[in-house]
Amino acid sequence: MHLVAAALALTTLTSGGTPMSVHDFKVKTIDGKEASLSDYKGKAVLIVNTASECGYTPQYAGLEALYEKYKSRGFTVLGFPSNDFGAQEPGSNAEIKKFCELRYKTTFPLFSKIPVKGPEADPLYKYLTGLPGKQGGPVTWNFNKFLVGPDGKVIEHFDSRVEPMAPELTSKLEQALPKS
Repeated sequence: MHLVAAALALTTLTSGGTPMSVHDFKVKTIDGKEASLSDYKGKAVLIVNTASECGYTPQYAGLEALYEKYKSRGFTVLGFPSNDFGAQEPGSNAEIKKFCELRYKTTFPLFSKIPVKGPEADPLYKYLTGLPGKQGGPVTWNFNKFLVGPDGKVIEHFDSRVEPMAPELTSKLEQALPKS
């Protein structure tokens, strides 16, 4: 009977067994605790795959600036460290957390290191990269960004070269912020 209840619960969250939004995923925090992305319902979110030894690593400063500028308006950045590109995130979760806090003074949420491409990709990233058009597509390097609306739907996927404070990103973010 429990199996039937679990299947029914899953069906109500998904359509045909596939997630309907980012809010349908559970992830692990950088400290190893389970978290649900449904906790971010009603907020605009920027999901970013990060790395500590990359040419784009200074974007941590821009991500923190973006977070600080918009967090009071219903926005957050979610950082997902990954070692998928050039082995540029070799550290443990504890080392990554310490690096981000000391070097870049990050205060936005960080999550456990995960694969973001290929058959081993985390389910969240399989979902993100499987979306059509400008919403999805493959993660091409560290610091790709997925802008998600308050409803959990992906608005746009930005390449690593798009800086966090770039007008093309901030203009879409401002449109996505919850209306007060």
